[in-house]
Amino acid sequence: MLDRELILIFSVKIEIKLNPVIEKLVLHWGEMGSRWGISRMVAQIHALLYFSPKPMAADEIVDALGVARSHVSNSLKELQSWGVVRVVHVMGDRREHFQSIKDVWQLFEILLDERKRREVDPTLKTLRETQALLNDGAKVDTHTAGRVKEMLEFFEQMDGWFGEVRRMPLESRVKLVKWASKLRGWLG
Repeated sequence: MLDRELILIFSVKIEIKLNPVIEKLVLHWGEMGSRWGISRMVAQIHALLYFSPKPMAADEIVDALGVARSHVSNSLKELQSWGVVRVVHVMGDRREHFQSIKDVWQLFEILLDERKRREVDPTLKTLRETQALLNDGAKVDTHTAGRVKEMLEFFEQMDGWFGEVRRMPLESRVKLVKWASKLRGWLG
């Protein structure tokens, strides 16, 4: 009888109760992630780590979110590949712990870079290929040809501007954002 009781005691899943504020943010991040084409689970894990005051082990994430270990493992790998989550070690604990980048500007820029890579770069590539087809004599009405040219010019300008801004030091990029509201006032 004692063995059976021990098995029952150790088979009970320990669940971490999230603070209501963190729970609200985690759920919102998940909703936003799915709207941005990012897995809801990836976004929720990122939010949990970002708002957590300390690094968390994968099993703590599993318990906090009530999800399968495989989902957590895959999501952590994706977040690490983006560079927004890193592995840290906690003294006296052999497990790997995970921590989000805490600098909101750095985080925002990494996410912008990822969005550009996933959305803008493929669109720019397609527009360039389409323009090359038109330059090589592919037939299309003048309205469509004009739209392709206009859209390609726009995407190339934005891509060039994005590249210029990204080459600036972080402090300069922060100033640029802060000056934008002043510039609006100057321009009327």
